[in-house]
Amino acid sequence: MDFSVIIATKDRARYLQRALASLQAQIGAPPFEIVVVDNGSSDDTRSVVEAYAVLSSRAESRDDGSPVVRYAAAERPNRGQARNRGADIAGGKYLLFCDDDVALPSGWVAAHATAQGGAVDRVVNGPIVNVPSYEHRPKPATRNYSQAFFCTCNASLSKEAFIAARGFDERFELYGWEDTEFGVRLRLAGMRWKFAWDAYLWHIKPPDENTIAVESRKAVEKARMAARFVAMHPSRRARLATGAHALNLLRARHFLPDWLLALYAGVGTSNRVPAWLSAIARNQLLDALYARELVRSLDEP
Repeated sequence: MDFSVIIATKDRARYLQRALASLQAQIGAPPFEIVVVDNGSSDDTRSVVEAYAVLSSRAESRDDGSPVVRYAAAERPNRGQARNRGADIAGGKYLLFCDDDVALPSGWVAAHATAQGGAVDRVVNGPIVNVPSYEHRPKPATRNYSQAFFCTCNASLSKEAFIAARGFDERFELYGWEDTEFGVRLRLAGMRWKFAWDAYLWHIKPPDENTIAVESRKAVEKARMAARFVAMHPSRRARLATGAHALNLLRARHFLPDWLLALYAGVGTSNRVPAWLSAIARNQLLDALYARELVRSLDEP
């Protein structure tokens, strides 16, 4: 087995089904398997995966090259733990990570394989194109370039390198930074980095599900994990990446009063203002929530 595609998922069966379908439709890929790690779902995630597993076992008996689909369960809702579990049982030489809410072009796995080129000391990332629905399929553009060393929505590395770096730190139990922290350790270990433009995918972000309430919760959780990240890697680079630098902390302490956040929230949820103004207010609110929670988390004893 050359590649193991690892997907951590929780209560997203309707998305997962579409992701699995696009993986079944890969063309020109080396032999690969799909490992789905259920991160504590209460919906029909398991039955969805098992249905694909049955189909893949039938295809395997016909030797038509379809990927084997495997189901595993993590002990608790924790993305790092789920991905570590997937890596533990993966049979591939390379581990290829993506999220459950993605649509994958038919050449995605093949593009990662080409970019890896047989290396064991290389991290490959591809463009992540955020779209509002499955019907939107734009090609990646300059804005989709990222210098993130490792992003679990679209990244691959050898299993050998994953084991050597000790995998994801499971102390990142909330949203955010666990893949960035892993990337720091990979970079310090001397791993090479490559951005492969043709290894792109579409990340499905429906506006009606990514509400201000949902994004606000993520902003707060991400701030808490940012404080943990900085405590583990107190470098200037980490502080700049997380916003834990003097100027931003000063802003958070003294220039983000409650009334301003209330104003951002009101404009960001209003249907009486232009969409562009609502979007700006929404982004400002999320940034302010993140900054204030970051200060609070850093100040904790």
